[in-house]
Amino acid sequence: MTPFFAMLGLAALTLSSAPAVAAPKVVASIKPVAALVAGVMAGVGTPATIVGGGQSLHTFSLKPSDAKALTDADVVFWVGPGLETFLEKPIRALTSGAAVVALAEAPGVTVLKGRTGGVWEAHADDHGHDHDRGDNDGHDHGDHDIDGHIWLDPVNAQAMVGAIAVALSEVDAANAAAYAANAAALRARLAALDAELAAALAPVKERPFIVFHDGYQYLERRYGLNAVGSITVSPDRVPGARRIAEIRDKIKTLQAACVFAEPQFEPKLVQTLIAGTSARTGTLDPEAATLPAGPELYFDMMRALVANLRACFGA
Repeated sequence: MTPFFAMLGLAALTLSSAPAVAAPKVVASIKPVAALVAGVMAGVGTPATIVGGGQSLHTFSLKPSDAKALTDADVVFWVGPGLETFLEKPIRALTSGAAVVALAEAPGVTVLKGRTGGVWEAHADDHGHDHDRGDNDGHDHGDHDIDGHIWLDPVNAQAMVGAIAVALSEVDAANAAAYAANAAALRARLAALDAELAAALAPVKERPFIVFHDGYQYLERRYGLNAVGSITVSPDRVPGARRIAEIRDKIKTLQAACVFAEPQFEPKLVQTLIAGTSARTGTLDPEAATLPAGPELYFDMMRALVANLRACFGA
């Protein structure tokens, strides 16, 4: 081999062994958020998830390993203080300079106020606020009076994906084109999912039902569903005798077709509530506790919610 080709080969070897640009360290608060982040990061990296496995954000306690992941992160995605209250202090205490993105504040995300009480009567007093419309009604979207389950509306999920792509591009400009392409493809899939779910729910949207906790209002609003109450305001609050009596009366007077449990919480209460009524039971998993993590989790979760609603109604 001539010296020239030997030098050329050495140069090629040096280039091929050069380290690739490291993907940013990204942390997502909960599995549905992590799934959307993973979709935008496809081919670049994978986010870490704080509330993983079969855990519930309503009963979660931060572990030392979670605190370290936050400290090491370049970007942290969460819904905001209206949902992941366990992250408020750790995020305020961050000194690493990580970008922290509250997706409830993302442009285009519609935020609804939380409803009061575990049994509600009408939805007319609940007003949504779309950040694109520039409303200024004095309602602080970072306050704890919002309903934080924003991901249960696929249109919100599209807006979240846009904000995720922008944030990732700002900290990792080298992969900005990949994030933009992934986000565009993901938003198109989410639009198709929205149409699919609307068609699947159309035959059952008038059927009255009761949920375990009041965490489905975005799903209800998007598809015109007829949820008439919840057993408890939050899954970590055990309903008292008066609330149980109210729910039993509601099941009977409104002839609620279904009462739904959630996988992380004791289902015996649901059986007590429906005893002596014609209501059926089912399970809804709004946080994807039972699903494997990954970019397909969001689609699997939404389809499972709709399938379980239809199954309980006998559709």
